[in-house]
Amino acid sequence: MAERVHLVSLGCARNDVDSEELLARLELGGFELTDDPQAAAAIVVNTCGFIDAAKKDSVDTLLAASDLKQTGAAKAVVAVGCMAERYGRELADALPEADAVLGFDAYPDIAERLRWIIDGGHVEAHRPRDRRHLLPLAPAERPAAAADGVVLPGHAPASGPRVLRRRTHGGPMAALKVASGCDRRCTFCAIPSFRGSYLSRPIDELVAEARWLAEQGVKELFLVSENTSSYGKDLKLGPHALQHLLAELAKVEGIEWLRVSYLQPAELRPGMIEGMLAVDKVVPYFDLSFQHAAPGVLRRMRRFGDPDSFLALLERVRAAAPLAGVRSNVIVGFPGETESDFATLMQFAAEARLDALGVFGYSDEQGTEAERLDGKLGEEVIAERLETMAELAQELCDQRAAERVGQSVRVLVEEPDGTGRAEHQGPEVDGCTRVSSSTASVGSLVSAVVVEADGIDLIATEAP
Repeated sequence: MAERVHLVSLGCARNDVDSEELLARLELGGFELTDDPQAAAAIVVNTCGFIDAAKKDSVDTLLAASDLKQTGAAKAVVAVGCMAERYGRELADALPEADAVLGFDAYPDIAERLRWIIDGGHVEAHRPRDRRHLLPLAPAERPAAAADGVVLPGHAPASGPRVLRRRTHGGPMAALKVASGCDRRCTFCAIPSFRGSYLSRPIDELVAEARWLAEQGVKELFLVSENTSSYGKDLKLGPHALQHLLAELAKVEGIEWLRVSYLQPAELRPGMIEGMLAVDKVVPYFDLSFQHAAPGVLRRMRRFGDPDSFLALLERVRAAAPLAGVRSNVIVGFPGETESDFATLMQFAAEARLDALGVFGYSDEQGTEAERLDGKLGEEVIAERLETMAELAQELCDQRAAERVGQSVRVLVEEPDGTGRAEHQGPEVDGCTRVSSSTASVGSLVSAVVVEADGIDLIATEAP
């Protein structure tokens, strides 16, 4: 009888894609997948190591999983993912409740390693090292395209190709990870230290995966990476690589929407916005990573821009797509942030009219340059500015939603009750649109008119 495995995925959409790939490998390796942690012989936790809150959540999840070795069927608890890659042996020493801590290089043979651990075998904790193991796969190791999916590297299934991912839900939206790693060196971010340099996936692989997702009923592809505006640079695909990728994905039958996440303002060259929107099926949605607006703070972050250039960029976006949705994230309380800098950020937010704005308080990240900067602010100051900025962001985003009353929207229905998202709303974080319709079904695109705003959520009626 096949051993059962339960996987918990924490963190971002990129981690969710990794989790689905891990599940496919585990199933191919003979494991039975289960949603019931009590029934699992092994519990795999795909950890997040981005910020302190995420790391705490990862540790708490691992501890809760270890309890199931006494109260459930669990024989092994294994940590994988960003936190495991970043800390390795340090995490293993601090958390003996985990039976193994595996880095990214363990993913190709995860099933064999997990079976060994369940049987009582010892696996040396992953040691963070250089990034050579994150280089692109050699051609012979790359997943091969297939008519109905993507073949796992190193396997030749007897009865049709096996897919690279095992979807964890059947909704009409799916993330498509177009790259991993990052070449930028923002002083507050540790991602390059454990995710490595930016590595784009080849277009043919992405199109093959998109075709398989479409056959699973997916209508919207959510393109994710650490910096999607850099797509194709390492593949020498030229300045229009992202637009070319979008054009190829738009040809996939069944896919109706293409949504791009995490664009760097400094990398949006003239014509890039217009080129993206010129591709059929690309929704007018821009996830722009501003992080701050005060020039002095941005320089200390090793980023570029100022309020005028950011507002000019937003003008370009809205000139190309007047009803475009724009979201961003900002950090308050960065080392050296003065009251004047904070006022500049507040004023920029008021003028930017963003549809969604995530606000984070600065905290030191181990090993980053920002950890060593002078001018650190006290916790009380950071907490006060975080609360002030978050309140303003909520007010401004609610106002922006209210401005959409009376507008015509297209909504991708995701729930049987007619709840879904309009083109300007990204998954999970940007609110939803509830459509009053007797005909809308999950996965359908409905034309509607917004009649009311409920915070950042919208209420709409189906257009006649």
